This record gives sequence, C-alpha cells and structure tokens, in this order.
Amino acid sequence: MFCVAVQAGVRRAPLRFVSIFALAVGFSLTAWTPGAFAQDKPATVAPLKKIQLTPAELKEREGRKACKIAICDAYHNHQPGPDVKCAVLKSWRKEQIQKKIAKGRVSWPWGGVRCTTNINIERSFLIDARLKPQFEGQLKKHTVDCELARGGDKKPYKIQITIAPKVTFEGGKAVKAKIGWGKITAPLLAKGALWTATAADNTLNVLQKSVVEDINVFFGPKCTEVADGWKKK
Repeated sequence: MFCVAVQAGVRRAPLRFVSIFALAVGFSLTAWTPGAFAQDKPATVAPLKKIQLTPAELKEREGRKACKIAICDAYHNHQPGPDVKCAVLKSWRKEQIQKKIAKGRVSWPWGGVRCTTNINIERSFLIDARLKPQFEGQLKKHTVDCELARGGDKKPYKIQITIAPKVTFEGGKAVKAKIGWGKITAPLLAKGALWTATAADNTLNVLQKSVVEDINVFFGPKCTEVADGWKKK
C-alpha cells in the first residue's frame, strides 16, 4: 500500500497538467511528464508576471469565447435547444506549464503545447447537471490532438488521446469526476509517459480533485466572465 501511495504521489504532478484543458474541452485534456524527471525537492519557479498575450493567443482566446458562452448558457439558463458543438484550440507556453507542475517535484523538459478538440456536449447533460439534486452523466468520447514543442529544429511530437469523462453533480456542483482515458497515439517516448500517467489515473483516479475544482470554477467565475453573452436581461 505504501508503494502504491508513493507512486500515486509522484504521478500526480504530470497528471495534474491533464486537467488544465480539462473542462473547457469536454471536461479534460492532456498532460504528460515522465517520472524520470522527478527531483528530490520541489522545483522553485519564480512567480509569473501577468502575461502579455500575443496576437495569436488573443485570437485563440476570442475563438473559444463562443463555445464558453454556449456551455454556460445551457447550464445556467437550462432552456431547450441544440447540443453544444464547437471546435476549440488552446496553447500553453512552457513557463505556464512549469509553474503548474513545479509543486509536484517535476520539471518540464519540452516546450509549449498546442491542443485542439471538437466539443460535443448534450444539452440535456448540462441542464440535468444544473437542475437535478443528484446527477451522474457520461460525456461523449472526445478526441484530443496536441503538438508538443521540443525546441531547436526538432519536429514537435504529435499526440492524440481519446477521453470519455464521467461527472457526478450534487446541487449543481461537481463532486466526483473520472476522465476515462482511452486510446493514445504518440511517438514512443511520449507515449510511454502518457500511458503510465493515464493508466494510473484510470485505476486510482488521482486527478479527481483537480478536475472537480476546474469544473466548478468554470461554471462559476469563468461563466461570470462571459455573462454578457448568456445572462438573460
């Protein structure tokens, strides 16, 4: 039991990155950091200054806005309508990733990450999550495609992962979540790290707390940020 607990603790940091894209992308996305990069002490990373977004990053953020509004509208207004379907693109800089995983005693050996997916969430899932006293719902299978920068002239790793998240809500708040990792397509080195991390999460569900927090933040503060797009006047 002790060995299992230690292994779960070591893997938690790479797995936590999986939830960065989590909810906005069908309620979870990908993370990978091989345990070989674990350190004896937590990495020290200087606090990030407020990031000045590049034109490309601003365009990405604006491109996700309509999808966020559609999800928030279905959840908060719970009116009949079409399911939420939209393509989403999200990128992270190396320093953003490193800051998030530093507390987990791992360092990030690669560069930035760029991921895309086609979200497809049934409206009934969002309405039931908001209105039913208790609700457990299974999201449709989502395929996530990512490019992982490696620096220099090296071509980025191209990675594809399928997920089928399951979430339990009580009183409109997420209380349980399981990502449901599926097929992984990736170069051998990256695939080995991903397989280890996702297999651990499928078995031990070590990401549950992070994913639950991300879901509740999304439907709370994140929806408030775009309230002008969905709130009834």
